[in-house]
Amino acid sequence: MLIVLIHELLGGRTDLSAARCPQTHAHTHTGMPQTVCSGTMFTTPSGFSPHLACAEPGEEEEAPQEGPGPVACLADGPPITSASLDTLIQNLVPTADYYPEKAYVFTFLLSARLFIPPPELLARVCELCIKQQQLDQSPLDTAKVRKFGPKILQLLTEWTETFPTDFRDEKMVGHLKDIIHRIAPCDEAYWKTLNQVLQKLSQRLALMSQGEESIVKVSLNASSISDKLVAFKTKPPPIQKDMLSICNDPYTLAQQLTHVELEHLSHIGPEEFVQAFVQKDPLDGTQPCFGDQKKKTTNLEAYVRWFNRLCYLVATEICMPAKKKQRATVIEFFIDVARECFNIGNFNSLMAIISGMNMSPVSRLKKTWGKAKTAKFFILEHQMDPTGNFYNYRTALRGAAHRSQTANSNRERIVIPFFSLLIKDIYFLNEGCANRLPNGHVNFEKFVELARQVGEFMTWKQVECPFEVDRAILHYLHTAPIFSEDGLYLASYESESPENQVEKDRWKALRSNVLGKT
Repeated sequence: MLIVLIHELLGGRTDLSAARCPQTHAHTHTGMPQTVCSGTMFTTPSGFSPHLACAEPGEEEEAPQEGPGPVACLADGPPITSASLDTLIQNLVPTADYYPEKAYVFTFLLSARLFIPPPELLARVCELCIKQQQLDQSPLDTAKVRKFGPKILQLLTEWTETFPTDFRDEKMVGHLKDIIHRIAPCDEAYWKTLNQVLQKLSQRLALMSQGEESIVKVSLNASSISDKLVAFKTKPPPIQKDMLSICNDPYTLAQQLTHVELEHLSHIGPEEFVQAFVQKDPLDGTQPCFGDQKKKTTNLEAYVRWFNRLCYLVATEICMPAKKKQRATVIEFFIDVARECFNIGNFNSLMAIISGMNMSPVSRLKKTWGKAKTAKFFILEHQMDPTGNFYNYRTALRGAAHRSQTANSNRERIVIPFFSLLIKDIYFLNEGCANRLPNGHVNFEKFVELARQVGEFMTWKQVECPFEVDRAILHYLHTAPIFSEDGLYLASYESESPENQVEKDRWKALRSNVLGKT
């Protein structure tokens, strides 16, 4: 469902070149995690620099062990490209002397859900901790546990903060409490830390639930389509409000659009990018780890719907006025809004506005466009040109990302990517690379690239919007009636008469169907 929406938005204009499958080694020995040279490593603005603990080529995997070992000790070595699921789980497990790099924790927790449900993964981690630290024996080695305790708490804290929705499953909280219960006799402070973690988690989940409910409610209200408004074109203007009567300042509207965008982004969890494209892997003998209830991409889909709504709202605002001069004024206004979105770094609203202005019912209004000053529009179109897999846009995005890294204010930190293209890049990465290699190893290099893309997005979505909220504008953006495609064509034909017989026949059919006229 999601990728169908994305594909329609992009018109199939994106190819595989932006999501090349990392070079993997299917012929390698079954027992060894595979690595690549350090020259392939990267660093992102999010800090997810994937220096991953791994075994050197030529070394066999060994049984889990305490302290340094082939799996645990080489955190400064080259990153893993492939390994067995068991080895990857072992790499996640902290010991008294080892803690996995943050990049590895994020990458594995993001991708592991394709192979093992989060509750089962946490259960495996806890079992390994109990075995390695001998937490099922009495008395405990207090000195050893006190070195291990802070590390397991750190891992659990990172998990709850980065993937809080995993802990909506009561089994997750149960595993978390169990492992802390085992180490608490060595230091009562562990219980205090756990309670703090659980309290923050509970507050975060409550806020997320409220936000998700709000987004769904807004989406439902925003779905109102009123093609009957075409009839208002022949009536006095006060009957129907328009955007310019609510806000006539392009910069202010661009700021409010940025509010909407960042609000949507704040609700999207990293796991949704994985869950959006879950499918059966022919090389994986297990069933997908998501049932219908667990595979939730509600926030992703709501964000795509917002993009669609903004496209249609822009087109509706242009087609609605009865007079050519008014329509030209609206076109010039939205060109200025789009330019301000570009300057802010709000590429998603920018692309939605351009897409709305390029819809056929709008683009066919040749007399209207002839009245408008459009030089700035063509510059913006050039920036978002799909040629070369959106080369110009991707260059501008890198510039905005660089500005964000060195920014001193939230205003300069704003980077809102063209979301549909980001999703399609991830889709092609998923489609172009198998989750497992023929030898059964997890294709971890693929997931390092996935984590890079998602990790960068996670950094951008954490920016707080620095602009003052205007409730009236936000309400209008979310609730103003919009035309369907038929309504847009009808309004367009009512504004500028059909030019050929095909358009005349369509106009006649639309007047009959929508307005009940002949």
